[in-house]
Amino acid sequence: MRSVGIQVLGSSLALLGWLGVILACGLPMWKVTAFVGINIVTAQIIWEGIWMSCVMQSTGQTECKMYDSMLVLSSDLQVARALMIIAIIVGAAGILVAFIGGKCTNFMPEGLTKAKLTSTAGFILIATGILCLVPVSWTGSSIISDFYNPLLTDAQRREIGASIYIGWGATILLILGGGLLLNLCPPKEDSNPSVKYLIVRSSRASSQASSVRTGAPSTRSSTPAKTYI
Repeated sequence: MRSVGIQVLGSSLALLGWLGVILACGLPMWKVTAFVGINIVTAQIIWEGIWMSCVMQSTGQTECKMYDSMLVLSSDLQVARALMIIAIIVGAAGILVAFIGGKCTNFMPEGLTKAKLTSTAGFILIATGILCLVPVSWTGSSIISDFYNPLLTDAQRREIGASIYIGWGATILLILGGGLLLNLCPPKEDSNPSVKYLIVRSSRASSQASSVRTGAPSTRSSTPAKTYI
C-alpha cells in the first residue's frame, strides 16, 4: 500500500507540473515593464510572451497582438517557444505511461513489466522538467543581464514575469513527481525458497523412496549367510 500512495503522489505532482508548463507557455507574461527611472509613473504596462505581446492601459483596457514574425523575437524566446512545446508533448507521454503502469489500473497484469513502465515514466517526467527549466532560466538570465545593461534606456528594461515563476514551479513539481516514480524500482527476486521449489524437492524425495521399495540396491551393509551341514 505504501508504494501505491507514493505512485499516486508522484503522478499527481507530475500532472500539476505539466499543467504549469502549459500555463507558462500560454501566458504572455515572460517579460514585464520595469518601473525604474522616469518610468516609475506610467500610463501603460507592457507584457511580452513567446506568442504575443499585450499592453494594458491605465484605464484597465488590455490589447494583445500576435507576433507578425518569429524573427522579431529574441533568441531566448525563440528557443523557449520550441522547448516548451516539446516539454508539453513529452510530459503528456510521461503521464500516459505512468497511468498505464499504475498499480490502480488494469491495463496489464502486475509484475516486472508494470514496474519498469513506472520507472520509465519517472525518467520521462524528469526530462520534461529539464526541458522546461532550460528556457525559463535562460530567459530569466537574459532579463537580469539586460536590466543592468547601461546601454539600454529605462523604457527598454524588463522584469521577470509571472510565466517565469510558474515555469520554475512546474519544473520542481515535475522533477519531484518523476523522482518519486523512479524510486519505485522493479521488485527483486526473493532469496527464500519458493513453494514451487519445495514441491519439486518433495516430489524428488518421494520418487527416491519409491525406487528403494521396488528393489533398488540398499546402502546398508549385509553379512554373508552361513551354511550348516
